[in-house]
Amino acid sequence: MLDEIENNVRIALREDIGTGDLTALLIPEQQTLTANVMSRETAVLSGVQWFELCFKTLAPDIQMRWHARDGDTIAAQQTLCEITGQARTLLTAERSALNFLQMLSAVATQTRRYVDAIVGTDAMIVDTRKTLPGLRLAQKYAVQCGGGVNHRIGLYDGILIKENHIAAGGGIAQTLKQAQTIAPEGVFIQIEVESITQLHMVLNAGATMILLDNFAVDQLNEAVAITKKHSQMLGRKIILEASGNIGLENVRRIAETGVDRISIGGLTKNIRAVDLSMRFV
Repeated sequence: MLDEIENNVRIALREDIGTGDLTALLIPEQQTLTANVMSRETAVLSGVQWFELCFKTLAPDIQMRWHARDGDTIAAQQTLCEITGQARTLLTAERSALNFLQMLSAVATQTRRYVDAIVGTDAMIVDTRKTLPGLRLAQKYAVQCGGGVNHRIGLYDGILIKENHIAAGGGIAQTLKQAQTIAPEGVFIQIEVESITQLHMVLNAGATMILLDNFAVDQLNEAVAITKKHSQMLGRKIILEASGNIGLENVRRIAETGVDRISIGGLTKNIRAVDLSMRFV
């Protein structure tokens, strides 16, 4: 993970600094100052390592003192961190560092809202591949900070058969059978269904992990009952995941149907940066 963080930070600093920070030249080169990072709203903190590395890449001797950790709930007007170092470095790294901390905290905060909404049920909140290009591992880390669970990281560590795979692969049974043939050991196979009829088909074809796409609550209840009966008959667990048109207003009703997982693309793609600021003392 450290290599990924270093890569994220290197790209962010390069695109922002370019050939040099012209505005920072207004500040005396040897001037040393202390700055406070403040939260302007309640949120869940995430991204401390990215934030720190933005500064320490430019000045390894910079001093930081944190008052919160990743995964902590932070309050409005709370001081999160104190930073002491050369003023030029603080100003040059500020925006890139805050961009990471604001974005990743937003993902963690959104995730925590969903996790809190289904407390007391057996369901878990999982993420998707709908992430910002180049920042997938960072955003999936933030999901964990918010109490969510990572789905597959990419196309290489899991097989998810969706409607286009089924259409191109010759049908549900044939595509699922082919997936079972090619799947490396330890790689899960999940197949998407869009109706109760398709659910029966994939169960009969031996599916062990099923994505229920855009099912209404009554359909989810029916799907859970059917799958439970099938699972008991076979003597093995079959995982059901609900997805599609799920928001904070209906996520608890969906969790209460008995599904095992609820995937939310909006954890990583529909986010508003948390309002943070850095000010010299």
